[in-house]
Amino acid sequence: MKNERPAGSLFGLLTRQYLLFSLTLLLLAAAVFGLWNSLMNRLYLPADWDALLADPALVRGRYEGLRRYLNEDADLAVYDGAGALVWATAADFDPALTASELACVPLWGEGGQIDAYSLNGREGEARYLLVSHSWNAAGEEVTRTAVLDGTYQVILGGLADGKAAYTPSEYAYLTGSRFAGHYLYRALFADGQGEEHTLLLRETAITDAAYQRAYRRSGLIWLLFVPLYLAAVGLFIWRLRRRIARPLQTLNAAVEAQAEGRNVRVGDCGGPREIRRIGESFDRFADLLAASEAERRRLDEGRQKLIADISHDIKTPVTVISGTIDAICDGKVPPAEQERYLRMIQRKAASLAELAGAFHEYSKVEHPRFVLHTRRLDLCEFLRAYLAAKYDEIDLAGFSLEPNIPETPAWCRVDALQMRRVLDNLLANALRYNRLGTILYVDLEAGEAAVTVRVADNGDGIPQERRRRIFEPFVTGSDSRTGSGSGLGLSITRRILEKHGGSIALNPRPAPGRTTEFVLTLPPDLSGD
Repeated sequence: MKNERPAGSLFGLLTRQYLLFSLTLLLLAAAVFGLWNSLMNRLYLPADWDALLADPALVRGRYEGLRRYLNEDADLAVYDGAGALVWATAADFDPALTASELACVPLWGEGGQIDAYSLNGREGEARYLLVSHSWNAAGEEVTRTAVLDGTYQVILGGLADGKAAYTPSEYAYLTGSRFAGHYLYRALFADGQGEEHTLLLRETAITDAAYQRAYRRSGLIWLLFVPLYLAAVGLFIWRLRRRIARPLQTLNAAVEAQAEGRNVRVGDCGGPREIRRIGESFDRFADLLAASEAERRRLDEGRQKLIADISHDIKTPVTVISGTIDAICDGKVPPAEQERYLRMIQRKAASLAELAGAFHEYSKVEHPRFVLHTRRLDLCEFLRAYLAAKYDEIDLAGFSLEPNIPETPAWCRVDALQMRRVLDNLLANALRYNRLGTILYVDLEAGEAAVTVRVADNGDGIPQERRRRIFEPFVTGSDSRTGSGSGLGLSITRRILEKHGGSIALNPRPAPGRTTEFVLTLPPDLSGD
């Protein structure tokens, strides 16, 4: 799976997604509001009469092209110089108008307006009050009034148009009642042949009822927000799933594989920092588990070999002892040979006792309650006394000893009994596994951080394949199990030194002339007590 760009922390991811989601909702709301507002504005958007009058298509007689300047509530009619209808966008325009009828329509751009009011005259006669509003060059409003009777005769005042009477059609155009609910203006233009034409510009007047109907209709647009909101929610759920659920699925698959015994690494599973850390921890756990499983298999193999070695070490002397005793009891051994057979039994019994003693010592030092009884000793003096007591044994075995112990005291806190056991094990191994004439070396070097003791020899050495495991239980310097030695001595030695706060190691690069060199370190005691 291709890993995605790291998503940062889980808190940061959720914060960013929440802010982005909120911004998206705001943008959706703004878009829906903009659409609603544009629909509402269309109620107040007038026809672009000025642009229409300036369009060359008007002079050329290409009236269809003028429709683009109109809104849905505006219409246009063209009359020639004789008042005949030439072209119109609606069918309710009069087919012909007289010049006086056209003159009753206010000119576009002059801003004039005539208000008509019905009056009650004497004996119920109809009367009409006309109020004309116009503006002079100085921008001042000029108001004129006229009163008409029921036959539209001017009986009082006048509108400065010189007319004393109006026809019903003229009155309708004059007062705007010809097209109720509309504004009507006229404009003059000359066509390409210079003939004068008249335009009637009609536009619907907005009423409260029309506004309320448009407002209710436009409110349906807000229903668009519901599917848009659901789409936004789905999109962000999908994004979070990619960032969180997919890495978790990867981790879950790895855990299930691990439970089935398959070692699977997660690697960079992606997602927030916390999930990536879980993946890294899982990989470390998988590595540790694999190493632990490998170690378990190795220990199982070692345990099987241990059981085989112990069985061999015990069975061989027991078999010899049992067979010899049976031979003596059955009278198969001549009296002159009985002592030799008894000595052989004695040696095998001693071997068993030594093996049992090694098991006992090993179990003691490995027990949690094993404690040392330490006291402050000069390790130089201790080594000199120990080697002096061992000199005859070393010499009689056909070995030579070359100690190198300084005269300056090297104080340490040690358990003298256990330290002797350490040195006994090392010297016993040297005497057991080397040929006659081998030189033994014992050096001591005191430092501020540690006191170092080196026990070495120039004998046959330890096989390379055994050097790494030499301190493990039941590992000896030889593959053969026929020789003496339990293979527990170095394990006991390491445990005793660890209890002292020190260590033991096999030097991979001993000094020239030496083949095997054990390096023992002990912490110095600088207390002076």
